[in-house]
Amino acid sequence: MKKAVITVAGLQYVVAEGDTINVNRLDADKKSYTFEAMLLIDDKKTTVGTPVVAGSRVVTEVTDAEARGEKVTAIRFKAKKRVTKVRGHKQSLTTLKIKSIA
Repeated sequence: MKKAVITVAGLQYVVAEGDTINVNRLDADKKSYTFEAMLLIDDKKTTVGTPVVAGSRVVTEVTDAEARGEKVTAIRFKAKKRVTKVRGHKQSLTTLKIKSIA
């Protein structure tokens, strides 16, 4: 089974063919992306790039361009002062499906 480590928007992900990953929001107009692998694992052979493996490509397809993450809540509270502040947000994500690793 082929696995690779790719960098998307400054974050690294370990992916295999057929996997689905959620990454920070990417351009909505594109339907597919191609990334270079930093580390490539092919059964018994492991190739480490400096910084990327030459000739490696990870082809992905956008399955959901406007996904939303879980709600994150931040609470600020001061005891005996009647001060409470609640803030929250949902991260904007893009869902990618790994088509091939070459």
